[in-house]
Amino acid sequence: MTPPPELRALGRWTTRPRIPGSCLGVAVAFLHVHLSHTIPETGRTPLSGLMLCALALFIGVGYARDSRALRTLFALGEGRLPATPQHLLVAVQEVAAIPGRSFWFVMQGWLGGTLLVALSFPSLAHVPWTESLRLTALGLSIGPLSAMLVYLMVVRRARATLDRLVSLGLAPLEVLAALPPLRMHIRRRLVMFTAIAVLSPSLFILDVAFTRTVAVVDAWAQATTPSERAAVMARAREGGGPPLGLIAGVVTLLILGTAALGGTALSEPLRAITEDATRIARGEVRPPRVIHAEDEVWATSAAFTQMQVQLVQALSQLRRAGLQIASTTEQLVATSTEQEAGADEQAGALNATSATTEELARSAQQIADNAESVSAIAETTFGAAQSGQRGATAFLGAMQRMKEDNEAIADAVVRLNKRVQQIGKVVEFINEIADKSDLLALNAELEGTKAGEVGRGFSLVAAEMRRLAENVIRSTKEIEGLIGEIRDATNGAVMATEAGLKTTELGTLLAAQVDDSLGLILELARQTSHAVRSISLATLQQQTGTDQLAAAMGDILRVTEQNAAATKQMVAANADLSALAADLQDVVQRFHVEPAPGSEPPPAPGSPAATGGA
Repeated sequence: MTPPPELRALGRWTTRPRIPGSCLGVAVAFLHVHLSHTIPETGRTPLSGLMLCALALFIGVGYARDSRALRTLFALGEGRLPATPQHLLVAVQEVAAIPGRSFWFVMQGWLGGTLLVALSFPSLAHVPWTESLRLTALGLSIGPLSAMLVYLMVVRRARATLDRLVSLGLAPLEVLAALPPLRMHIRRRLVMFTAIAVLSPSLFILDVAFTRTVAVVDAWAQATTPSERAAVMARAREGGGPPLGLIAGVVTLLILGTAALGGTALSEPLRAITEDATRIARGEVRPPRVIHAEDEVWATSAAFTQMQVQLVQALSQLRRAGLQIASTTEQLVATSTEQEAGADEQAGALNATSATTEELARSAQQIADNAESVSAIAETTFGAAQSGQRGATAFLGAMQRMKEDNEAIADAVVRLNKRVQQIGKVVEFINEIADKSDLLALNAELEGTKAGEVGRGFSLVAAEMRRLAENVIRSTKEIEGLIGEIRDATNGAVMATEAGLKTTELGTLLAAQVDDSLGLILELARQTSHAVRSISLATLQQQTGTDQLAAAMGDILRVTEQNAAATKQMVAANADLSALAADLQDVVQRFHVEPAPGSEPPPAPGSPAATGGA
């Protein structure tokens, strides 16, 4: 796996300032030892050797600690891990923590080295143990200054390393999430830096002044003559000049350099934030970048980066929204114009509909009144149908009784016809007897005539019998005529009775049909009455509904008129919105958003992506 060129030897480059910073501190201590005349001549060489050994040990341990503290960065640089966002974020966290670790490692190294040298020096150089205390004070005075210098130098390299890691494809928000601004120690660091800047030269001056004062006092005490004492004072003035000034100058330059690095460490991110803010104020919005810093400045930088990300997103959204608002506003204006015309037409149609609804309400009132009249007529028809059914039932009973009477009459006429036939037979028999009596009376009269006077009485009787027979014959003929007439009348009565019977049967059938029809009419009249009553109720409900419809149509008409007025207001509002969209586009176009490397440029105005088209 080939590592990216940006990551090769990046870990060593980041922590390399620790070596020159520590060496500079050791050089100041070495210069102090050899120029201050506070260390005996016999102890300077062993002390220098101990200092060089401690420095070599410190550098070796530092390499091992760097490999552990930046293990992910070293693995990325050596190609043992792929440069994935997860590994890069872990490396970012390691690099962000390395300045603080370097500061404390240098402090620990100076403390450990100072104790090692202070404890070994008296036995090697055969000097008093009080020299160990002076060496400890010397190490404690130079160590914090060297650690502060190393910290500031590593901070600048760590920021450059972080920029290189972020440039490999990490998003600003991912870096901010991996490095949350939690620590706020800038005041503590400034206090510490001030204390180091003040105490380090003070300890140097105090050590040199105390040592020289003690030496001068001892020499003054050992001198017995004024000339010896004058020589001591002269040596003191000659020995405290250039070496002491040189050491003070070196320490001052070291402090000024550290102060310059501290000011640069504070000003660089602030200057970068100011430049980005100035460009944003001019309307030039570049892709958000992470401006690395520490403590409160890092919190400010993180907040500014988040603001940039949100500003870019907001400007992109505003640009798209402006285009969409402009397009939508044009459509709204056209639609509102159409709606305004449609609202006018709808208002006219609703006016006509309202008038029609009122006419319908009046018609419904008339229908309700007519339905009540029809209901009364249906009730009357139902009562008449009931009466007709009762009359038809009575008529059917009368026809049945008439039929029975006709049948009885027919039977009586038949019996009468039979009796008349019997009477006719009797009359025929009497007529035969009369004929025979007439013939006998004629014979008897003839015989009486023949007998003379004797037979005259018999002749008279015979003549009377003959007249009687003739009368009987005439009577029987009349009776026969009457019997014929009676027979004819009886036959006519029989025929009339049969016809009446047939008519009565037909009348009975018709009366039954009439009764059935009247029953059907009664049922239909009952259904009609119920239907008319239902129609009347429905008509009343329809009248109520029609009245409500008329009222609702009135309300709809009022709402439509209000909608028409609102549509006109919406047309005016859309015109204002169109002007506002134009102003919004003008405002957004003041900001020129540069696309991020590798990202697609924003859609051009009027393109399908800008207008939301497919």
